[in-house]
Amino acid sequence: MKVLESAAAVIVEPAVRAGLAVIWLHGLGADGYDFVPIVPELALGPALAVRFVFPHAPVRPVTLNGGAPMRAWYDLLGLDRSAAQDERGLRAAAELVGEFIDAQVAAGVPRQRIVLAGFSQGGALALHVGLRQREALAGIMALSAYLPLETQLERELTPAGRATALLMCHGVRDAVLPLAMGTHARDLLRAQGMAVEWHEYPMAHEVCAAQIADVARWLRAVGT
Repeated sequence: MKVLESAAAVIVEPAVRAGLAVIWLHGLGADGYDFVPIVPELALGPALAVRFVFPHAPVRPVTLNGGAPMRAWYDLLGLDRSAAQDERGLRAAAELVGEFIDAQVAAGVPRQRIVLAGFSQGGALALHVGLRQREALAGIMALSAYLPLETQLERELTPAGRATALLMCHGVRDAVLPLAMGTHARDLLRAQGMAVEWHEYPMAHEVCAAQIADVARWLRAVGT
């Protein structure tokens, strides 16, 4: 395993040529280093040959946090479903994520071998981008997340997005993004015909060992 660092992302390279790429988007206020320690915990082994790409979100003022500048994929105006959303910021962030996907394709990993993952705001963005792809990815993984721009989903969900494997995980004690936001997203997606694999855990807005085990099993399934 080799760790490469740049202003754009942290990349964890496998020992052999990558056969699967996981683009993992961090949550609000964190950075690409946040989930790097999870890579060895997944214990995926050399056979799967996974390249992990952990992009850094740009620094921007966040309305929800009093305008304080921090790394954020888009502005947050509120956390409940009735709050206004930064659609312009979301669409710009989607273009940025698209560039990371294109970079992996250019590096020799086909789109059907790319997983788009994320935690919290990063998970919401992973859903937004993955569901709108013209060519199906290997999978979408949304951890402790919600579904942004849900009223536009029915007309923007593509056949490729609908056919993409989807893992969603959430903590039952999550006080930041309550469990109901996750189950609401799950139910909307299932109503659109998606086969959502759903797991919930006795945890807050975080990641736990049981969840890491489920993520590892799911990655092996979509990667083989």
